[in-house]
Amino acid sequence: MTTLFIILALLVLVVTYYFVTAAKKPYLIFQKNPLNEALVKHTPALNKRYFATPWMFNTHMQLIVLGFIKGFAKPLIYDRQDILTMDDGGQVSVDWLGLDLPDDTPTLLVLHTISGNPQSMRGFVRYIRENLGWRIALCVRRGHGEMTLKTASFNTMGNTDDFAEQIEHIQNCFPNSDLYATGISAGSGVLAQYLGKVGENTPIKAAIAYCPAYDMRHAFTRAVPFYSKMMAKKLNKLFITPNKQTLKHLVSYEQLSASQDLHEFHQNLYEVAGSESTEKYMQESNPSTVFDNIKIPILILNSKDDPVCHIDNVYENQHRVEAMSNVILVLTDRGSHCAFFEGITAKPWANRMIKEYFSAFTAL
Repeated sequence: MTTLFIILALLVLVVTYYFVTAAKKPYLIFQKNPLNEALVKHTPALNKRYFATPWMFNTHMQLIVLGFIKGFAKPLIYDRQDILTMDDGGQVSVDWLGLDLPDDTPTLLVLHTISGNPQSMRGFVRYIRENLGWRIALCVRRGHGEMTLKTASFNTMGNTDDFAEQIEHIQNCFPNSDLYATGISAGSGVLAQYLGKVGENTPIKAAIAYCPAYDMRHAFTRAVPFYSKMMAKKLNKLFITPNKQTLKHLVSYEQLSASQDLHEFHQNLYEVAGSESTEKYMQESNPSTVFDNIKIPILILNSKDDPVCHIDNVYENQHRVEAMSNVILVLTDRGSHCAFFEGITAKPWANRMIKEYFSAFTAL
């Protein structure tokens, strides 16, 4: 009897701890106006508890499972890849899914992660295509996927001129399609830069920034050292070492290739990114410098336990979000970096929320 009582007491404690620390409604920060209130109302995930997967007991477990799922997911065959050559000879691509849909079907532009490629994005792309029913245009940046660098020009934060060219190509392919956009991790930096630079002069109707880092001058100094070092090593392996013949003439090449963490990598990326100095790079490629000029509706999603894009990045910019009538900031206690699993079977909560948010625009 005593043993049973102890087991039941422990079970109650575990369940209580879960509900107190994990199973919470998202924190929403936004100005109360008709559009924001309607969008929140029509996005059910924002109005209910987010039941974070209980057996993923910390942020690291979530990232391990995310990596496992990405690694073993069924390969995705895209409908077509359009490779675009920029004026300087560099190449980007638009990878399509849903080309068979009617021309006036909305198109979701997806901007991938810092080391992303068409296959690493397949889980997100497949979910959105199947559940939202829209056409997908994955905007792949220079050097990513199977594209090598054709010129000595590469930026983890992306190139807004390249992105503008991708948008123009998408519009030319489907002139009757409304455009929406989601930027994931570093992809949200490209998206925010572009939207901040162009203001109202964009065909994109609404956007989501998924786990953004905000001000890159400080953001990478706060990343958990293990992940920061691992990602710097990965960036060198994927983009710098394979393109040595294209990049080795640059003065900063040796420092860049020897970078030990994310902050150091970006301190040394300035020349490859087309800037004269680290200071100018941090100004010219920093989404934070133009964030206040974003004019379209945008939802921002961050997790308090993100080991890469630290919650302090959010807090120091929260006052700016509060001053903007077109922004909805969503914060969760669990979610790690672009994981956001829910339920015992680890379903993708963030993907569901993103689907609901964009669906809301067709319901208004």
